[in-house]
Amino acid sequence: MKKGIIFLLFILLASFDTQKEDAFDTGEWFKFRVHYGVINAGYATLEVQEAVRNNKKVFHVIGKGYTTGMSRFFFKVDDLYESYFDKTTGNPYQFVRKIDEGGYTKNQEGFFNQATDHILLKDYESNTEKTLAIPNNTQDIVSAFYYLRNHPNVDKLKVGESIAIDMFFDGETTKFKLKFIGREDIDTKFGKIPTMVFRPLVQSGRVFKEQESLTVWISDDNNKLPIRIKAELAIGSIKADLDGFKGLKNSFTIKVN
Repeated sequence: MKKGIIFLLFILLASFDTQKEDAFDTGEWFKFRVHYGVINAGYATLEVQEAVRNNKKVFHVIGKGYTTGMSRFFFKVDDLYESYFDKTTGNPYQFVRKIDEGGYTKNQEGFFNQATDHILLKDYESNTEKTLAIPNNTQDIVSAFYYLRNHPNVDKLKVGESIAIDMFFDGETTKFKLKFIGREDIDTKFGKIPTMVFRPLVQSGRVFKEQESLTVWISDDNNKLPIRIKAELAIGSIKADLDGFKGLKNSFTIKVN
């Protein structure tokens, strides 16, 4: 759980769109419920606001993740992730990562210089800062998924194909890949929803059982709304389901039985 996994489950949900037009706008809000079967483990929210950076209006996304009930008693989680990114290019200007996961804490900010391909990383716990070289168009963990929602090649993927971007997370840049699996209609609290199914490719180790331990279901409409994610972790299987939403840019498609 030390790599921001609870929040990562939800942030993965908001990562896809097949439209060239923006799939989101200021005011969009999602809430997700993470659970082990019928037992609630926690919730996470993602909200798109507006801010000003470099004398221009930018998107400001705020993500929060937290445990509830008995889960909070055994493993307290309070995560805050923020990203400020350009409305046109989708490239980030700044990120915030402030987390507390069972006593494991991080309090960092990153400031991107896309012109020189560097990032200034400030760690407020160790009172240190360093400048690191990054690939061109590198995203942070939050901006990456909003960037992918408008990626021009997502709708061109065939089953088995993947798309990759550079993402800065936990002090280093890695390749984040998404593999398209197919389509499936799934039952939800909102009704039966047609979805696209993806597998984010993650590094195997003590948290994930294998490289393809995550499966994500995204609504197959103009929103590409995050619907469900299932993760096979070393500690067991966990699911996250869309629990509420508002401020969508497009109509939400639900099949009538």
